[in-house]
Amino acid sequence: MMELNELKNIVEEYELKLNDLGGHFDVDAKKEEVKTLESIASHSDFWDDINNANRINKKMSSLSKEIQEISSYIEQVNALKEMLNLVDIDKEMLSLVDNELKTLTEHINKFSFKTLLNGKYDSYNCILEIHPGAGGTEACDWASVLLRMYQRYCLKKGYDFEIIDELKGEEAGIKSVTVSISGEYAYGYLKSEIGVHRLIRISPFDSNSRRHTSFASVSVIPEIEINNEIEINPNELKIDVFHSGGAGGQSVNTTDSAVRITHLPTKIVVSCQNERSQIKNKEQAMKILISKLSNLKELEEQEKLAKIKGETLKIDFGSQIRTYTLEPFKLIKDNRTKYERSNVDDFLDGNIDEAIEEYLKLGINK
Repeated sequence: MMELNELKNIVEEYELKLNDLGGHFDVDAKKEEVKTLESIASHSDFWDDINNANRINKKMSSLSKEIQEISSYIEQVNALKEMLNLVDIDKEMLSLVDNELKTLTEHINKFSFKTLLNGKYDSYNCILEIHPGAGGTEACDWASVLLRMYQRYCLKKGYDFEIIDELKGEEAGIKSVTVSISGEYAYGYLKSEIGVHRLIRISPFDSNSRRHTSFASVSVIPEIEINNEIEINPNELKIDVFHSGGAGGQSVNTTDSAVRITHLPTKIVVSCQNERSQIKNKEQAMKILISKLSNLKELEEQEKLAKIKGETLKIDFGSQIRTYTLEPFKLIKDNRTKYERSNVDDFLDGNIDEAIEEYLKLGINK
């Protein structure tokens, strides 16, 4: 247990740190923004545009959560400060403050980490895509392993994870998959996964049990529902409908409900088949198309297309951002941050926070 003066010094440090965080997050400005949004939400025609209403409500909820969180930490620090200034403080109370401070330290460190998530779209939901590269069936299986890893990660983060479009491999795994991920700072965290992921293992599909190297690319873009700067000419769209994939039996969809949209000028293709309604699939596909076009415009303006759009990278040797070695030893190594970890199974089970944090700390994305 720490001594009284040590505890006082730490509490004072946290008081200053929270003041800095309050300035960084501009709490007063956020409070004003909440008031403005609440005023908009009170209008009688607020729910006429359901998508816009939902977007505003999500924004209000996110802002209110941040304000409440930092206000709570300030209150806790003030309470601890008052306890430490008591004249008759005893060892039992010191022990209580010590334990409270340890818990508070963990919470404040996690909250302050959000200062690294200051990109234009970091607070947005995102669209994640996985495509296998060189390696055939082995690569398709590797892509499905990555899909499960991100699904497990999102489950632990409390994110909504919805598969929008999926093309199964001929023997195993997946040939491609598109996922919508919704949650606080979803894009800010998952943008660290953009690039080529390399796997080295003894292939379960090789009867001779030889070691294989496989690749899969991961692309992540912010989900942008509305962008007034993006104008889509209906004449520049090619829209195809087809049968959605299914497990057979009663679950198979026998109608042409799946939708594929091709934006002819850019050759961008998006598909959606997760809904039973063709109309809903088209709406979802258009949302993804708007997100991709918005992202493309942003990247072209910044001249950083290859840096952010992971799917433009060549999917083979030399272009990987992270290597997952399962044989002859177990090791994960991030080529950008030099982060290493031997517990590969735990990492593939979705515990990838450390690798993401190392990436954000270095500010590679800026």
